[in-house]
Amino acid sequence: MIKLIDKEIYYFDGKLIEDRAQLLSFDISEEEVKSASKGTISYKILSAHNEGDDKSLKLKADCLASHDITYVGVIQTARASGLKEFPVPYALTNCHNSLCAVGGTINEDDHVFGLSAAKKYGGIFVPPHIAVIHQYAREMMASCGSLIIGSDSHTRYGALGAMGIGEGGPEIVKQLLGKTYDIPAPEVVACYLYGKVRKGVGPQDVALAIIGAVFKNGFVKNRVIEFIGEGIHSLSVDFRSGVDVMTTETACLSSIWVTDGKVKEYYERVGRPEAFRELKPDRLARYDRVVAVDLSRVEPMIAIPFHPSNVYKLCDVIENPGDILRQVERSALENENIKVSLMGKVRGASLKVDQGIIAGCAGGIYENIMEAAAILEGKNVGNGEFSLSVYPASQPIYLEIVKNGAAEKLISAGAIIKTAFCGPCFGAGDVPANNAFSVRHTTRNFPNREGSKPGAGQIASVALMDARSIAATAANGGVLTSAIDLDYDNCVKKFSFDGSIYKKRVYNGFGRPDPAQELILGPNIADWPKMIPLPDNVLLRLASVIFDPVTTTDELIPSGETSSYRSNPLKLAEFALSRKDPGYVQRAKAIQEQEDLRRQGKEVSEEIRQVYDMLGGYGKLKDSTLLGSAIFAVKPGDGSAREQAASCQRVLGGVANVATEYATKRYRSNLINWGMLPLLSKERDFNVGDFLFIENIRESVKRGDAAIKATLIREGQARQIELFMDPLTETEKEIILEGCLINYYAKGL
Repeated sequence: MIKLIDKEIYYFDGKLIEDRAQLLSFDISEEEVKSASKGTISYKILSAHNEGDDKSLKLKADCLASHDITYVGVIQTARASGLKEFPVPYALTNCHNSLCAVGGTINEDDHVFGLSAAKKYGGIFVPPHIAVIHQYAREMMASCGSLIIGSDSHTRYGALGAMGIGEGGPEIVKQLLGKTYDIPAPEVVACYLYGKVRKGVGPQDVALAIIGAVFKNGFVKNRVIEFIGEGIHSLSVDFRSGVDVMTTETACLSSIWVTDGKVKEYYERVGRPEAFRELKPDRLARYDRVVAVDLSRVEPMIAIPFHPSNVYKLCDVIENPGDILRQVERSALENENIKVSLMGKVRGASLKVDQGIIAGCAGGIYENIMEAAAILEGKNVGNGEFSLSVYPASQPIYLEIVKNGAAEKLISAGAIIKTAFCGPCFGAGDVPANNAFSVRHTTRNFPNREGSKPGAGQIASVALMDARSIAATAANGGVLTSAIDLDYDNCVKKFSFDGSIYKKRVYNGFGRPDPAQELILGPNIADWPKMIPLPDNVLLRLASVIFDPVTTTDELIPSGETSSYRSNPLKLAEFALSRKDPGYVQRAKAIQEQEDLRRQGKEVSEEIRQVYDMLGGYGKLKDSTLLGSAIFAVKPGDGSAREQAASCQRVLGGVANVATEYATKRYRSNLINWGMLPLLSKERDFNVGDFLFIENIRESVKRGDAAIKATLIREGQARQIELFMDPLTETEKEIILEGCLINYYAKGL
């Protein structure tokens, strides 16, 4: 089904060639072979947006996008840094905190703020329930050869010929201020598709198969995936988009696809024919690695709890649910300290699930809903525990399924159709019951991401599946079922896009800023507290130590209802690590209180004074050595791009993370943009309460030291250890030295 080729490969006249010597026999010159890396689509798009050199890219985007968990912080940061107007189209969508069930008026207050900001700075405001962020960008913003950066990790529009990159909010701030997105030139991995998918197999099945093959081994991490091969042309644009958006879960940097007549037709359908141009590799192109996918052999897949990479063939889970579910229970207890009870879902030879969800940027696509409706036509989801909810990704999709009868089929079968909303994907909608098992065509199934709270005795489990098999499961009353052998009509009616919905409801003020417009600040919208520059030395105290193989951003700052407080840094910080390490906030605050005393020239605790004395004397070090908290995690930062995973630590006095490696480039960037040290360690012998003293850290950052000596102090005993830091750009150095991105811009740097 999938083959990984871990070496450079040449793509010549539509064929993969491993032997360089063979190329030369095709009348290809040595010079052409040497420059073949410039023949990729990725190279061309990145070069067209690059103000740096070929090795160190400085990119400027054509468009930007944020949703209502991130745009308030982005605009507040940019405003504090001198923002006058949005230099490129910037969409502010309202698809994450569309509901106002938590926190009184604060969600809607942020929407009011967003509209006032769009008017003031010349932005695009998409009201709640109109479209999820990525569907709006697909329909109204993407264009072939463009670069779009969004403050959401699933910013992926490669199937439409647009390179999308999901980053933390500070990277959007840089773009708004006319600065660049700085990265080392990424390697490019060819995802070579061949064959044709079978009936009953959907985009989530292909995506999960790829994720299962490449995530855990880091095969595409921080690289660009370029989709090529004749198999692409048999796939619809919706199918391609459904695969593309899930590439985020491979840990790649971005993705891009060849474009063809189907993409041309798509842009014509949505009323933007000028957005199309053909994209394909040159006759000769070199790729650093290859993921080869035989589409004809892809089966319905399932990602069991608690990660999109925990992939099995759906038939294997259906045939042998007991062994696999017991493995989930053991893994949850060993790795997450979560006790789940899934064996109760096995009823005889069947696995009974409690809930089905088809939603968001991955599931709520038109063709997914149409095929689900075809499978459920004349069927009944039943009146027991099982329920099915369907969220079209935009109002144009919703209108179309109403007009063509698909909505009637779904409703008649007992499904509930809801509006465009990302809630089921991050725990703000359709939270399952305690001990429930949900199957979802959404993007992630991390622990607690569906909204449960293990600390309060609530735990639910989510598996990822394609909409077709979810519909098959619904038609079977909630018994886990594959769509592969179903007899249904999978010929989807052509989508007749009605863009008047956007013209009537979306405020588009790009190019027309109104400086006289006042920002409307609700009572929960607060400015960032002051961040201090990096001093000569730091004394770190570990406030949390996490030995899980991977720590997600959802664990660092939970999503769901806590994100309602995203516009108030101090209130949101109260939830940091609350579901992973409930004692973290109080420990971090205690360290921060001691630092406040030090800075005010007051007496610190006897314990802190003794540590300073061990290092050379409190009197000598107190004015040059900052005391701050830090966390150690083996591999932090998988998942969402939300910068609050880092900023909440910073607000609580966090100065550094120590890790074996960072799960994503975007999380490391978030640490840097909030003035935190992204340290690395080869050893894992750390305890909560340990101190790490790093002398002359300011000079180390300035010099770009790769190895950094530190003193570890535990229970009055000191020993020397070595920490590391991957290379920083000159701008990143300055941001850390100044204390955060806001300070960096405030100084005019």
